[in-house]
Amino acid sequence: MTGSADKETKGAWIVHHARKISMDVAAPAEYSILDESGKAAELLMRLGAADEDNLTKAEVDAIARSANLNVRTELPHYLNLLKGRRLIDTSANEVQVLGINTRSVLGHASDIFDDASPTSREVAAVEIGELASQSPLLLTEAQEYVGDKFKMKSADAADFLTRASEIGFVDIEGDDPTNTLLFNGNLFKRDSVAKSATVLGSLSSAEQAKLAEVTESLTSSGCLLASTIEVRLGTPLFEKLKAAGVLEVNTVSNENGEHAFVTLPGAFHKFVNPLIDDSFDMAKALVSALSYGMNLRPSSQGRILSVDWILGALISGRTIGPATAIGNDYRVLEQNRVVKLTPSGGGMYRMKLLKTEIGQLALEVLQRGDANAETINVPPSAPMSGYAAPEKAREALRRRQSKPSKRQTQDILSALRGGRGL
Repeated sequence: MTGSADKETKGAWIVHHARKISMDVAAPAEYSILDESGKAAELLMRLGAADEDNLTKAEVDAIARSANLNVRTELPHYLNLLKGRRLIDTSANEVQVLGINTRSVLGHASDIFDDASPTSREVAAVEIGELASQSPLLLTEAQEYVGDKFKMKSADAADFLTRASEIGFVDIEGDDPTNTLLFNGNLFKRDSVAKSATVLGSLSSAEQAKLAEVTESLTSSGCLLASTIEVRLGTPLFEKLKAAGVLEVNTVSNENGEHAFVTLPGAFHKFVNPLIDDSFDMAKALVSALSYGMNLRPSSQGRILSVDWILGALISGRTIGPATAIGNDYRVLEQNRVVKLTPSGGGMYRMKLLKTEIGQLALEVLQRGDANAETINVPPSAPMSGYAAPEKAREALRRRQSKPSKRQTQDILSALRGGRGL
């Protein structure tokens, strides 16, 4: 058993854990260095672009709010931290940001974490996240590993893992201490084909056939409406596959409600490491926005006719538009500085891609199949005003899972544990 990880992977876990910490009232005090390192990385990722850029104070304040930072108390601290590491420069009226990409930001997160002398529990939290993403772990084995590696007493190791599951660093599943398992939502981002094949062994023949059919459809389409997948799988099977992380649910919000669609967790793995290259969920958000706009907008508002053309133009550095839809469908991406929107008069906007790598990753996903047709069947007039990443949906499902459903989820995890050598 090993929890070692390279710098970028370690940074990905820091960001993952910091997001979990932000949702727990007591966790920021318990894991202050993880919290700080993750927040610094989130801010840097939003401030930066592929090329060096200068941002006004108003722009920086808006970016900080999008990262849920207090502009008066937290923002000055994180700007000083990033400036001290020569990642940004500041003046009275603007911030200069060097060119960045996801991998460089994750590397900086790892350095910030290490240089701040984290506690043994914080280091253990990063390691246990990495371990639980490789294969489900028996709780008893995890306690022994943490106790030996970090010199914790048995009771302290048990308390650490209980708290880690409460915060969300890992999930714990099982009623019997002898077969209780640890896992997390990134489980199927690694070796997804082999792991999915192992999962089939835990399902009935009817369930296997349904999952194989849905997997084939998702592989060719890129993404499909969640309600369609639920009908094809049946609610019980759909819920246990979501809870275990076999399927991922992305949610697009607009004035007419929320619209969920499903992707495979390995959809981003063809040429990249999804755990690292989409740690901030920006590529998923861009795929969602593009899928949302395909064949749904009236042509008079700027319907996307070819995702290859629009992403090719953006990746090459060109500005696209003007179109009314651009001002409505890319608000979330604008807040995260994935794109820059410029008013062009008459309610229309032009758009430029700021983070080239995010566009390249989105293009790889959408080119896997015909994601244009019937992907997300939502009203064409409603703007995309929000986006919820798959982990948020999985967390919500885990909280409301019934005991029988939890038991079914554990069947999947047990099957994976038996095939951990894959």
